[in-house]
Amino acid sequence: MKQRLIYLFGGSLALLACSRDKEDAPAIVTTSPVETNAPNTAYQPAFAGQTRVGGVTTAATSYQATVITSSLTNPWGITSLPDGRLLVTEKAGRLRIVTPAGAVSAPITGIPAVNPAGQGGLLGLCLDPDFATNRLVYWSFSEARPDGNLTAIGKGRLANNEQTIEGATVIYRALPAYAGTLHYGGRVVFDRTGNLLASTGERSDLATRPQAQVVASGLGKIVRITKDGQPAPGNPVVGQAGGRPELYSIGHRNPQGLAVHPVTGDVWQSEHGPRGGDELNRLQAGANYGWPTITYGIEYGGEPVGSGIQQQQGLEQPAYYWDPVVSPSGMTFYSSDRIAGWRNNLFIGALSGTHLVRLVIDNNRVVGEERLLASEGQRFRDVTQGSDGALYAITDQGRLYRIDRP
Repeated sequence: MKQRLIYLFGGSLALLACSRDKEDAPAIVTTSPVETNAPNTAYQPAFAGQTRVGGVTTAATSYQATVITSSLTNPWGITSLPDGRLLVTEKAGRLRIVTPAGAVSAPITGIPAVNPAGQGGLLGLCLDPDFATNRLVYWSFSEARPDGNLTAIGKGRLANNEQTIEGATVIYRALPAYAGTLHYGGRVVFDRTGNLLASTGERSDLATRPQAQVVASGLGKIVRITKDGQPAPGNPVVGQAGGRPELYSIGHRNPQGLAVHPVTGDVWQSEHGPRGGDELNRLQAGANYGWPTITYGIEYGGEPVGSGIQQQQGLEQPAYYWDPVVSPSGMTFYSSDRIAGWRNNLFIGALSGTHLVRLVIDNNRVVGEERLLASEGQRFRDVTQGSDGALYAITDQGRLYRIDRP
């Protein structure tokens, strides 16, 4: 492997790292961390660079952000169709197609009813790896059940006329249901083996929060299922007897980001912390990511979460965390060469942060952070790479941005 010198001046650290990338890359010179506000706590990170890493900067002449349309209503998930158009979910339960020129289709019918109350609705989506031949779409949504609401995964075929979803069916439900409207998680992505990963929240309330640690529960988890919703072959054995066979990892709060690294195939995940403690994790099969036993955040009222600890043997540390929060939502790795220096970087929509996060990752460590489009004042909900190699980002305010070279 090639060795690459990475200078972290802002983080007062210089290290020599072995890059996993096969290509040679220039040295990364960082400045002061992009976060300048005081943290909520005096908690100390577990390792250097776990938070407030040095900032990186993209030259303003290297890229251009264009608002393609402002006529979406609370868009939540976005993915690229093979022909370059975008498939977008709207929170209220609508699915639409948007062209690169900004034309927005009428709602596509056939989606099962969602419960859009609170943080619920029609959430993340992805295409089947064989979409070109089977036209199958998968989506996450909040479903009302007789005993409450839950995160469900739906599946159906986009009709040839693109006006309806045919044969829509629910292939997975994260049980138990709960009479609340918060923390559904809501992202879906296919891994390199052709199985579906889905994120579920722990439903926020003190009554349900502990279920993130309960292996008999589907709450606060990343699950790995087949295209038909069955536990995927090769899933880890999580916990003791009674553990659900679809579980891939546990101990999550409200995971709204999932992405697969284009080189390594590793699955990365982001989740909302409480007051501080937003996390980025590189998922390992069978691992426990700690919520609510450990966290770098505090309760909204200012008191510690649980015992107020940040490390415990057997519980995974986040690869990176934010305090104060940025509220990380949908995310994607950039695999294009259209914008210099961005290849294999991770991009995350920040809601309360009102910017697009760019993270430079080397040897599974975050080594640089940039805040893009902060002047736009938008809550960035999701971002994807289009078939044309550009990035496309949606915001809660209804905008769709194309981010590409000038």
